[in-house]
Amino acid sequence: MFDFNFEFHSPWFLLLFLSFIPLLLRDLGKKRRKGIRVPTTANMSENRSFLFVLFLLKISKYIILSALIIAMARPRTFTISDQHDETKGIDIMLTIDTSLSMLSKDLEPDRLRALQGIAVDFVRQRPNDRIGLVTYSGEAVTKVPVTTDHQIVIDEIQNIDPLELNPGTAIGEGLSVAVSHLRHSKAKSKIIILMTDGVNTIENAMAPQVAADLALSNNIKVYTIGIGTNGYALMPTNVDIFGELVFTETEVKIDEPALLDIARKTGGKYFRATSNSSLAEVYNEINQMEKSDVKSSKLYNYKEYFRLFLWIAFFTLLADALLRWFFYKSVL
Repeated sequence: MFDFNFEFHSPWFLLLFLSFIPLLLRDLGKKRRKGIRVPTTANMSENRSFLFVLFLLKISKYIILSALIIAMARPRTFTISDQHDETKGIDIMLTIDTSLSMLSKDLEPDRLRALQGIAVDFVRQRPNDRIGLVTYSGEAVTKVPVTTDHQIVIDEIQNIDPLELNPGTAIGEGLSVAVSHLRHSKAKSKIIILMTDGVNTIENAMAPQVAADLALSNNIKVYTIGIGTNGYALMPTNVDIFGELVFTETEVKIDEPALLDIARKTGGKYFRATSNSSLAEVYNEINQMEKSDVKSSKLYNYKEYFRLFLWIAFFTLLADALLRWFFYKSVL
């Protein structure tokens, strides 16, 4: 994250502009030179170039002094970037089930929107960690690789569209894609938060147990969350003639043994979230268990402009000398 800023390194030099006051008073107090008295000036043309040169010579000293004062004050711009030591932080991959059953209404207003709000809060509480996002239903899709730009992750979580949810749940695919993004990470800790509200229904997809073995071999800890009430819930089971989803009371089925096995095998923990409050507690508990050692530091990158004003002073001085030599001296 970057900020653009402007400053003077030594702003006290700007007080030297006060020295202009006596110079201005002196110039204003000078008496005009007496001209030659002539009967009439009607037939005499005004030497405009001479007057212009006089004007330039009069203001040149102010330009030179101003440029030198500003140069001494050292104007500069700088950017501020947050620095993180990736070897001391935690890389977190959120892996979210986006199957059609996530529209079930046992959480308020439904499972998906309840999860979106809680997941966004979780991301905001991890400012020093890299976070990524994988969504899966019948297949897995990487939405955001692990990054410190958390606003991108938040935007993608919030932009999960209920109208784009698909049938099918490939838990193993979702887990394996998340593992593939973390396997080369140098972070001190690598974790996956795997959330699902169902059972693995894609026969030809990678088995959850195989994906768990991949996570274990790459030192990745997996926290698993089963979301859904105990018993029955209003789930989308059909589409009517108008294209609207039809909700019916359906038994909630979550493959808890598989989720528990994944968590135990990788050193994580399994949670069951049956309400909005319990889901929030799950993410809060994970947040408390996984503490990062990273301390955010800021790097300042400066761009100096004093040379520009030194060049302005030099060329103005040069122009002043040339004007005095070629024009002013000849006129006098």
